[in-house]
Amino acid sequence: MSERILVVEDERGIQVALSGLLRREGYEVSLASTGEEALDLLAEGPFDLVLTDLALGRGMSGMDVLKASRAHRAETAVVMITAHGTEKIAVQAMKSGADDYVPKPFDNDELRLVIRRALDRTKLARDHRLLLERVEREYGFGALIGSGPAMQRVFDTIRKVAETDLTVLIQGESGTGKELVAQALHGRSARADRPFIAVNCAAITDELVESELFGHEKGAFTGAHARRIGRFEAADGGTIFLDEIGDMPQLTQAKILRVLQEQTFERVGGSESLRVDVRVVAATHRDLQAQIEAGKFRQDLFFRLQVVPLELPPLRERLDDLPALADRFLEQLAHRLKRSRKRLDDQALARLSRHSWPGNVRELRNAVERAAVLAEDEVIRADEFVLRGAAPGLDHSAGTGASFADAKRSVIEQFERSFLQEALSRNEGNISQTAKDIGMARQSLQQKLKELDLRWERRPGRT
Repeated sequence: MSERILVVEDERGIQVALSGLLRREGYEVSLASTGEEALDLLAEGPFDLVLTDLALGRGMSGMDVLKASRAHRAETAVVMITAHGTEKIAVQAMKSGADDYVPKPFDNDELRLVIRRALDRTKLARDHRLLLERVEREYGFGALIGSGPAMQRVFDTIRKVAETDLTVLIQGESGTGKELVAQALHGRSARADRPFIAVNCAAITDELVESELFGHEKGAFTGAHARRIGRFEAADGGTIFLDEIGDMPQLTQAKILRVLQEQTFERVGGSESLRVDVRVVAATHRDLQAQIEAGKFRQDLFFRLQVVPLELPPLRERLDDLPALADRFLEQLAHRLKRSRKRLDDQALARLSRHSWPGNVRELRNAVERAAVLAEDEVIRADEFVLRGAAPGLDHSAGTGASFADAKRSVIEQFERSFLQEALSRNEGNISQTAKDIGMARQSLQQKLKELDLRWERRPGRT
């Protein structure tokens, strides 16, 4: 479809000349001789650009047309036509929202260029808005639900820093949604149409982490049969998300620091210095200050990463958000399975609100989806939830000190073991399918199984 331009000009000769010129360029042109006529046409349908004389003969002025156009549709470009001696007024018009101006008598080539440039800016602004709307639906604040002060501070920080290239360090317990925050930062930035590459640093062995991040040359080490492009290279122009950066080897930390400072690196086994334009967002559930004191994390890297610190609260500290989160998970599950949407009864919600949620939002999602799939009725009851890891007598709202910390770690490990053992059993020990089912990277699952010394064994009687 050709772009629509409204020409507002009271001199008939200029009006005809502009109409002919623009139509030859392939634009769809509508004409108005007064500001009032222009308002009527603006009300009938959207225009991509309004080309208006600043000084119309009677009634409304070009400035009035500019304001009316902005009120009807903010994305419509407005170019002013100015007479000799009115350039200062044209500058004022641009401060009021006009995109550009052309002086009389205008040069046809200059006019074509000004109009094309204004239309391109408008298209870019419209595309960016549509992209933001899509991002908001897919993984923007719609995925990050939260009405309390802590989450509102998170949202406010995302809004403020998303369009910058500042490095962000997201800290919070496992399962709080750190990758969703990283995706929201990327999706609301000017890099949104470029790659978003997520790397779980804890899931890569120390021997392979540098090859994974920076790539390697053919023959760099045993098994390097061909050149490999690393994650930083793949993220060029976009964002790289370094999850669980607190588990990164110290030698690799030094190379990450160099990339952050100089935007350059070498592939493993290579000597060529490669330059990349990448925004870094990092995340960890570890206390990096404690890691620094223990000599396990570089202080200079910590300072370089924490340009913008962002803390995600655990679910137990924002239980008011639990009903909305559960409702969102039920909606997504119904859409994914193409089934009717189920709901929780009051007793079920009350039971969920009393749980300590050591696995945070991730644990809640798994619990809700499991109950929804297994529930016989459209309403999910409290007794249909299997909340693993809830140690008898453990009250998450009371108790402090080492004993509580130990109990909490025990609860988390118990939950992880039970949950992963059940997931493995459902998939007959198939690691890839289990990882897919629970929404976890295969390497992350393998690392977790190794940490917990978990393996699937066929039960007697199963075939």
